Amino acid sequence: MDKDEPLIEDTSAIQNGLFEETDRSEEISKYQKFKKVDGATYRKVNIFLRKRTYITAREWAIARLCSDFKTPYGAEMTFIGENLPKLCPFMEEPYSPQAVNQARTAFKRKVRKSGATFFYGAMCGFFTLDELDDILFESSEVARFLLEIEGTSLEIDDEIDIEDKISEIMRKLGESANVMLNSRRNSAENEDDEEEEDEEDEDEEEAQ
Repeated sequence: MDKDEPLIEDTSAIQNGLFEETDRSEEISKYQKFKKVDGATYRKVNIFLRKRTYITAREWAIARLCSDFKTPYGAEMTFIGENLPKLCPFMEEPYSPQAVNQARTAFKRKVRKSGATFFYGAMCGFFTLDELDDILFESSEVARFLLEIEGTSLEIDDEIDIEDKISEIMRKLGESANVMLNSRRNSAENEDDEEEEDEEDEDEEEAQ
């Protein structure tokens, strides 16, 4: 089991308690993510996510918040945890920095495992290239849907850049998969030819 990542965050944001709380209250009130699920319970959001992904509601919320509230030193886990119910409507109570870190680590681990599973399916020859295209399209639609629900918008140039990079990776993956499949077919054909030759030699020996 993977260990949680070390806690790295900007401690300067917590140095003056009263000042920082007053200073950031406006920032909290202006945060407009997850408004489309305002009023939904944690359980309903969790069920919604489980039908489409492998992440939980808390992992979704923490991943988004760690992306939105970070400094050059890392995610502001203390700030995120203390203000979690204010920042995300379906999260019912504050989290400790350790709990935020655990959710963040769980999200990373699931993304990595999902990626490994997908690439194995692509490289082992189980799916055709057309089927892989369908999987990618469906996955991208779900991702866009989640971004829309949480209220995150990507710049057109950024979205195109991401899609181009994925397409390039898939092109190389498809080429590698074809090379592997052809190599396996040739190897299997050679083995069959060798078996046929052995059988012919045995038949000749018996005839003599």
